[in-house]
Formats: sequence, structure tokens, C-alpha cells
Amino acid sequence: MSESTSQDSAPVWFVTGCSTGFGREFVHQLLAGGYRVVATARRAGDLAEFAAHPAACVLALDVTDAAQIAAAVGTAERRFGRIDVLVNNAGIGYFAAVEEGEEAAIRRLFDINVFGLAAMTRAVLPTMRRQKRGCIVNLSSIAGLRGAPSLGYYNASKFAVEGLSEALWQEVEPLGIKVMLVEPSGFRTDWAGRSAAESAARIDAYAATAGQRRDKVRGNSGKQAGDPARLVRSVIEAVASGQPPLRMPLGNVAIDGAFEKIEELRAQMLAGETRARAADGPAGG
Repeated sequence: MSESTSQDSAPVWFVTGCSTGFGREFVHQLLAGGYRVVATARRAGDLAEFAAHPAACVLALDVTDAAQIAAAVGTAERRFGRIDVLVNNAGIGYFAAVEEGEEAAIRRLFDINVFGLAAMTRAVLPTMRRQKRGCIVNLSSIAGLRGAPSLGYYNASKFAVEGLSEALWQEVEPLGIKVMLVEPSGFRTDWAGRSAAESAARIDAYAATAGQRRDKVRGNSGKQAGDPARLVRSVIEAVASGQPPLRMPLGNVAIDGAFEKIEELRAQMLAGETRARAADGPAGG
């Protein structure tokens, strides 16, 4: 962003889940770049270092609380007069084989990763429609494209984000609003550590699949190849270009996994093409 841009005209970014990881990195880089930022976290005290910055609006926000969402969006609009970019970053992980899944934990996962994201999106869309411009950035994952043992419920939450975002993209693109899915692979955040829960019980039958994968991912927390600062910089640059892609895989594992998924789907569709086409026919046929 140009240094000559006045603070009053700087784009306004609203970012959820800023206490750690990508969210906190977004706040650092956006403020350093001259943007105005609504930085949110469940505990506003976690963002105390940003509270005195003249371009920052620090708010407490639990994305599962409808009243807090309405209040935060209202405060942002009164403070800055607009919302140009929403970054739906708040999210959690959950490790469990499908059979090991615990109802309360699964519902919490979806409440945050899916319903919270959708509620935030609905809350800012009236503002963006009035502006006839805006961008919604949804933090998905390579896990939103490919399933893996021990991540079935997390996969399901991110697959939901992918489908919702793709539909939203088609709905709002004619209105001047952009949508971008960010699909990281492993990055050095606390996603696989503090931000992830796991089932209390383990079933021995899944030790070589879900159990092994769970231990590997959790054991690698903090050692992943992905650099959060580079991811955030890439997202900011994509949004600033005015033409962000619908999907942005980031990390070698993410882009390789996306290509592998494409090839797997193609092979599966070709193998079943004759059967698929034979399913159409005249009524009563």
C-alpha cells in the first residue's frame, strides 16, 4: 500500500481469531502496511499490544455469539465508516477417527469453523453491498480438498467452507464483491497444538491409520515448513491486486495435494463415465 495514502482512506480489514497464528500476523502486517484494522479475539486483552494504535480497533468477539457479531460489526462501521475486507480466520482443529468422535466436540468444531464463519459473512455483506465492493477471505485448508485419517470431522468442516464459499462467490461477484479461499498445508502456527482438541478415547483398531496420523501431525506442531508471515503477505498482495483468485493453495504440500486431488477425481470420473451418462433418460424409461 502506498505511503501517500491517507489514513482516513485506507482500506479497512476486519480479522477474526487474532490472538495467535495467522490472525495475529495479519494485524501486524496490515498495520505496518498502513491499513486500518478491526482486530478481534475472544479475549480482547490478548490484543493489548495493538489497542493504542490509531489505525486499530480491538474488540472482543466470539464468532459463535450472534450478539457479539452484531456489536462488533456495528462498532467497526461507526469507527471506520466501512468494511473492505473480512478475513474469516477464527477456527479450531479436532483429531479423532470418525468412530471416536464426540458429539459435543464435533458440534463446537462446526459452530466455530462453519456457522461462525457464515454468521460473520452474513453480518458484513449488507455493508459490502452498499459499498458495491469488498472482499471476503475464508481460511480453509488443504483439508478442505482432501480427507485424511483422524481429520474426518475437521475435513468435513473445511469441505463445508469450500462449498459455501464457492456458492457465495457466484452470488456476490456480480455485486462487485470478491471471495477467496486460502488453503494452507502445514504452517508454523498453534493449529495442531493449543488450537486443536482430540477425542479422549482411542480405538485400537484405528491405531495404524487415525492414531498414527494424529500423533504425526501433533508431534510436528511448530516444525512445519510453512511460514505464517509469507502466507499473510501473499493474501494481502492478492487482495490488493483487485483480482484475488477463488482458491489459493499455499505451501508445497497444499499445491501438490490439490493437483493430486484433481488427478484422482479425473481418473475416478473417467472410470465411471459410461455408467454416469447412462443414468439419464426419458421419463418412464
